[in-house]
Amino acid sequence: MPPPELRLRAPTPGLLALPWDRPLSQWLVPDVPLRDIAVGPSRHLVKFVECDGRLWAVKDLPPRIAAREYAVLRSLEEMALPAVRPAGLVLQPDLDTALLVTRYLEGSWQYRRLFMRLPPDQPAHRSRLFDAMASLLVELHRHGIFWGDCSLANTLFSRDGQVLQAWLVDAETSEVHPQLSAGQRELDIDILVQNVAAGMIDLAARLDRPPELHATLIAEAHGIRRRYDRLWETLHSEPVFGFADRYRVESTIRKLNELGFAVDEVSLQPVAAEADQLRLRVAVGDRTYHAQHLRQLTGLDTGEGQARILLGDLHAFQVQLCREAGEEVDEETAARLWVMEVATPTMYRAHQAVGRTGTAIQAYCDLLEVRWLLSEQACRDVGNERALVALGERSVPSDSAAKLAVVETPTEPFAVLHDDDS
Repeated sequence: MPPPELRLRAPTPGLLALPWDRPLSQWLVPDVPLRDIAVGPSRHLVKFVECDGRLWAVKDLPPRIAAREYAVLRSLEEMALPAVRPAGLVLQPDLDTALLVTRYLEGSWQYRRLFMRLPPDQPAHRSRLFDAMASLLVELHRHGIFWGDCSLANTLFSRDGQVLQAWLVDAETSEVHPQLSAGQRELDIDILVQNVAAGMIDLAARLDRPPELHATLIAEAHGIRRRYDRLWETLHSEPVFGFADRYRVESTIRKLNELGFAVDEVSLQPVAAEADQLRLRVAVGDRTYHAQHLRQLTGLDTGEGQARILLGDLHAFQVQLCREAGEEVDEETAARLWVMEVATPTMYRAHQAVGRTGTAIQAYCDLLEVRWLLSEQACRDVGNERALVALGERSVPSDSAAKLAVVETPTEPFAVLHDDDS
């Protein structure tokens, strides 16, 4: 029999030693270091392997589909889009199949599992997740990616500060184009809405939730389209205004920055046949505005949501330094001192408090959120020590005025989600 053809991007001893010449269905413990991790409905067999200190997902696919998905995932990685990272492709000619290897997305969970934990009468929690799905689809479409099968089973979520980041985990039907047409985008949105509605109704039935909830879930699925349209319009609108109203450029840039988008270029073009009128076109970069700024100041590599929180803490520290020094302290100097005196030691303690689950950066973001909640309740700054205790005990005050809710997740037992819509 011909040997398998291996293409591994991480040719570590553990990966090389796996039984690539055997069908994935025959990979069994104790011969293979498998991890029992639940997966959603899938057309293909998926198993998780722990070796070389990392966790890998291995999926059995027809060779043509596996090669195409591998190529799409490589393109998504090159574009730095939120998708699982490809680690290898193994062709098994004697079995007429292939094995796609991806890196397991640490600190993530499936929507299906999270949905089971969310109370049905609190739609604002689901709203956070749908925001993340809509944002993910917008980012894919902006880069010419047609997903083709966006669903609850094909999406993972991770925490980014106190917001959620959605990740593409299945690219079997995905295509990479220089640019998507309006029709392609519309089709992809239709697929998303239908799949999400069907998936939520299926979950509701499995959880024996009342049939009256179905209409609500369908309406929420259709709401993802509105979220998508609002964000797409914000990124691609071309407002027209008078030459004297050029100040509106600044407000447009500020709005995009607040959403996390960096602005690459601004173009003001005269409108034909309309005297003194300009059309504004803004070339928008990736959604990493605050993360890039924080990285430039501190060297910390964070998510966009985490960067927002940490920059707030940094600027509060800068104000304190100015007050103590009796003079202005520039942002760069404050950032260096903040990393050494505040962020690094407190990140370590926060990570220890949550049993080293998740990342140290996310633990510090949680600590800041808990400290704020406790301080709001006490009407004074309670400091880090009391917040660390609350973080370690997985306890947080109920504060309806602040509109916050606590959600337990499978991978990180402490999570605070903003509930701005309730």
